[in-house]
Amino acid sequence: MIRVFADFHIHTGAAKGRPVKMAASHQLTVAASLDWAARVKGLHVAGLIDAVCDPVLNEIRDLCRSGHLTPVSGGGLMYQASLLVVLGAEVEVRVSNHGAAHFGCWLPTVEAAADFQTWLKTVQSNTGLSSQVARVDPTRLADEVRARGGIFVVHHAFTPFKGLLGSAVARVAEVMPLEALDAVELGLSADADMADRLEEMRHCTLLSNSDAHSLSSIAREFNVLALNELSFEDIRHALHRRGGRSVVANLGLYPPLGKYYRTRCRSCGQVVTSESCGCGASRSVVQGVWDRIEALADQDMPVHPPWRAPYHYIVPLSLIPGVGPRTYVKLLEAFGGEAQLWFDPPSEPALAEVIGPKLAARVSAALNGRLSMSPGGAGHYGRVELV
Repeated sequence: MIRVFADFHIHTGAAKGRPVKMAASHQLTVAASLDWAARVKGLHVAGLIDAVCDPVLNEIRDLCRSGHLTPVSGGGLMYQASLLVVLGAEVEVRVSNHGAAHFGCWLPTVEAAADFQTWLKTVQSNTGLSSQVARVDPTRLADEVRARGGIFVVHHAFTPFKGLLGSAVARVAEVMPLEALDAVELGLSADADMADRLEEMRHCTLLSNSDAHSLSSIAREFNVLALNELSFEDIRHALHRRGGRSVVANLGLYPPLGKYYRTRCRSCGQVVTSESCGCGASRSVVQGVWDRIEALADQDMPVHPPWRAPYHYIVPLSLIPGVGPRTYVKLLEAFGGEAQLWFDPPSEPALAEVIGPKLAARVSAALNGRLSMSPGGAGHYGRVELV
């Protein structure tokens, strides 16, 4: 078995000179994303979740023709002999009178991605942009993905905007059978303890992905998988715990650092416990993930299935006070990619040799979960406090 660091949810800001994910940085190109994921973040798997968008798929074809991406026999594309690229689409589906939800559709080959794109053109108005609405229900979407040998995932399940459980429905089973899902992505403001308070989540493999909209946010959440080989098919086996393959760990933000952790008022910034705020701006109240799960939970405490991967909390190095660009580069040069730093933290004395004792104490505290923070909400990230 090999240990693999994987982030399956990386957006593309622009391709072929055209915008793709409107809210993402235009620096988040296919080439830049793959370089950053491998060289800076130290990932072994990168999911390009806008790969089915017209200009992105064209760029991927160009990279295949030039030899920068090569097909893998078990599915996926290899970049620089060390990074497996998974091609995907984020598709929005209206699931209830209350709202729409985002789903991840992963495809094993360029040919399968192109065929899926052809079908999407029959149900979407613009396949050139990311996260567009498809005129289908979730079960039909899952069937189309499965028919092309793909993997089907709920994206950022608990977030208030486009999260299936965060804003649209109270249970996945209301809109589709659980068996149609390969995994559920938690989102930045949730963890396994929060999810496993819902009985139906205990039947699902949980993933922690970055939903990256910039280069720096790649791998701010990631997964550790045990695989036999780097391939799309082995990833599928891991999601279903087959043949010793599995998700062995989820690493993600402390939920309070997520920008939708608590219900907050956008106008005054206060945490609120009702649908209105004392400042009078009731329409500015955004429900938080913590509060939503409190309302949906079947249990007061989480009940984890015996196979549930442990969830490890991280804070991206860039969010630690005092870690600027120069310090960041020093840490990467000394200890490898950022994913390795979080999964196997160096000792405080080892850190002190690189960045000095004062900052080493702060970084070590973050790496080992000894920190304090103020919670996020209403679109504003939480803040790490000085230690």
